[in-house]
Amino acid sequence: MTRTELNEQGGPIPGQGQPAQGGAAQIRLRRMGPSDLNLSPLGLGCWQFSKGSGMVGRFWPMLSDADIASIVRISLAGGINWFDTAEIYGGGRSEEALANALNAAGASPRDVRVATKWWPIMRTASSIPRTIDERLRRLKGWPIDLYQVHQPFSFSSATAEMNEMAKLAKAGRIRHIGVSNFSADKMREADKALRAQGLRLTSNQVKYNLLDRRIERNGILETAKELGIAIIAYSPLEQGLLSGKFHKNPELIRSITGPRKLSGGFKPAGLQRTQPLIARLDELAAKYGASPSQIALNWLIHANGETVFAIPGASKPHHAEENVRAMTFALGADELHELAELSALCAKR
Repeated sequence: MTRTELNEQGGPIPGQGQPAQGGAAQIRLRRMGPSDLNLSPLGLGCWQFSKGSGMVGRFWPMLSDADIASIVRISLAGGINWFDTAEIYGGGRSEEALANALNAAGASPRDVRVATKWWPIMRTASSIPRTIDERLRRLKGWPIDLYQVHQPFSFSSATAEMNEMAKLAKAGRIRHIGVSNFSADKMREADKALRAQGLRLTSNQVKYNLLDRRIERNGILETAKELGIAIIAYSPLEQGLLSGKFHKNPELIRSITGPRKLSGGFKPAGLQRTQPLIARLDELAAKYGASPSQIALNWLIHANGETVFAIPGASKPHHAEENVRAMTFALGADELHELAELSALCAKR
């Protein structure tokens, strides 16, 4: 696969574009929050590796081991060096599938990072140390570089959860600590609790994309920048809407599996509302020799400096190829601003 290298400004190096020799493409890494993790701007979200198991696993079609291996291999070759999974994704099936695919690809923990999540709902913080062995077992020897509290809802406070996470970090069971779906106030509470333990909160994983920019208005993004905490954006393509394929061919919506087809964005009125943004993504895609999805991902990882990382999924090998191409160019400042202005007219409020 051909991947364009990046210069220090994040733009393509003139004359580059030769296939990577002997390993992954050269993508400029960035530091994730206050941690020592140097990561590609895009990771791979692994919800779709759930093997159709569990409540959330049924959201995606079941993938074969061969497809999962191919998706991971293509992601690695394209420069992605971290993968995000979770306990709730198939009750550990996603963690296992990811570990198997990384091992099959010959990947090493020296070069590749794994993030996973503890599920807090209907649990207390005491579940964190009780379940860590199961997480490590599912990951088959892969260390947990980032361990995240998946939701802000549990029978314990964020402070109690962070205290238990801190014990794991100090014992060497995990490396860094993050949260997911936490409000600005909850983020502050979590970081304060970790500071008291001599640690820091690394990240908050939240929904963020050109059609859902609520974190810009509810204080989450502002607080992350203030504290130096990274944002990990999930659903960065708004469940595929930003690809533009459903605008061009609404009949494709009939083939969507799971509940996402019920989203208002897939209704005729929703498609009409977002059409101006899709049209501009198409124009920029033609300019950069990219796809609308790649333009949308590129906006996400550049519009806020280096604060925002994103974890698009991939349920087919060609989706993984699409993802990695989004890191090989950089939109101009005027284009970033234009997309922000245009998306503000049709984004969720």
